[in-house]
Amino acid sequence: MLQKLGHSAQDVPEKAMANSISPPLLELLEKVVGASTSRYLQNALAVPNLSSASPVHRSVITQALNMALFAKLLKVVPDAQRYTDERIAQGVKIILDHGALRTVINVNNGQLPSGQAAFSRFLSPLGYEEAGHYPMPNLRMVGRVWCHVDLPETLSQFFVSELNVAAFSAPFQSAAARVVSESQDPLTMQSKASLARLQESQTLPIELAVPLLINLLECFERQHTNPHWEDYQCLLNESAEMAWIATEGNVFNHAADRVVQLDSTVSEQKNLDRPMKQNIEVSRDGTIRQTAYRAATV
Repeated sequence: MLQKLGHSAQDVPEKAMANSISPPLLELLEKVVGASTSRYLQNALAVPNLSSASPVHRSVITQALNMALFAKLLKVVPDAQRYTDERIAQGVKIILDHGALRTVINVNNGQLPSGQAAFSRFLSPLGYEEAGHYPMPNLRMVGRVWCHVDLPETLSQFFVSELNVAAFSAPFQSAAARVVSESQDPLTMQSKASLARLQESQTLPIELAVPLLINLLECFERQHTNPHWEDYQCLLNESAEMAWIATEGNVFNHAADRVVQLDSTVSEQKNLDRPMKQNIEVSRDGTIRQTAYRAATV
């Protein structure tokens, strides 16, 4: 949950959100997540006004990807599912502000490109550009914000963090290499060709957009095998983030709902005895206030 102070979040649904979903987006969702999940997502999420033209515009594919990723997150985070169900019951749409994922650099990553390159190779054709750089020295990580060029206020951003393995001890580096060095690259040759076409024309025929979307969802998974317990313990001793990557890979670390009044939302959730973090965080420039549920355990 976060609140952007540079503008009113209430302005976004009024000015840019659709009263009805565009046919290409509906077709993509139904073919990729199924009709039932598609209906649920339409009830849960604020959807931007998008092109109904054929072939399918990149912004439509992007919105379908973000919605499908949110559906995947709900399946594994019960608190997120309950929060979403309650918002639907209240008639309040969730505004997806961003989704976050973790990557690693300076380590043999097998077939998978290093760090955010595993994602920038398709975020860019989808219409995203890197818009912010956030060092996290205490975690030995760097975060990078990717914002959509076409609809920067209404299409969900991506926050891609890179963990610098070289900044840790030699035993840690060895353990990290053993964990990720045999990573597989899920992106197919067909998808790479479709992305090249999307980069050039900004559109794809629906018959290419569907398999591309399915394959892109596979990129938000763990691409390496289960870590050995000893390696996991070694990583956890120095970095909870790398230990999380060892078991979860590149799945969504979290997704954020942009709310109008963060304080009242937090109070509501605490009154419901939900696992809220203790404090509200404020960005360095003072324009964003955010908090979250404590991490779900598995």
